Amino acid sequence: MNKKLESTLVGVAGEYLVAGELTLRGYIASITLRNSRGIDIIASNADGSSSVSIQVKTNSDGKKSWILNKKAESFYSSNHYYVFVALQGLEQRPSFHIVPSKIVAEYTHSSHSEWLKGKKQDGSNRKDSSIRKFNDYENKYLEAWELIQL
Repeated sequence: MNKKLESTLVGVAGEYLVAGELTLRGYIASITLRNSRGIDIIASNADGSSSVSIQVKTNSDGKKSWILNKKAESFYSSNHYYVFVALQGLEQRPSFHIVPSKIVAEYTHSSHSEWLKGKKQDGSNRKDSSIRKFNDYENKYLEAWELIQL
């Protein structure tokens, strides 16, 4: 991005971009109120007979890595998804990585466990934290909208 956006605006932009993408695909997408923890969008099929919840995580550096919290390890269900958005700049389409929440939970748990086994630069043990990361460097979930089962 040319101009540095504050993190709240980055998050809001990601939610609206995902809602727009879902709408273009024929779904009904509603952005939730700010106090809906863990759920940013409720999406349903056109007749309302099936719905899913979506958590949106957005970065403004265009990288294929996003920060989550510890809750990501245990907050999952068959109808809950993450859409990871990487903003590329005003003149480029963002990238969207669509991942079922169970896969995010497994990934964040295993990658954090591996990280904890490592050492700091000074050789001492790492201390646990609530920060988790999700990466999709191989683009396994890039534009994988078909994973959302509606």
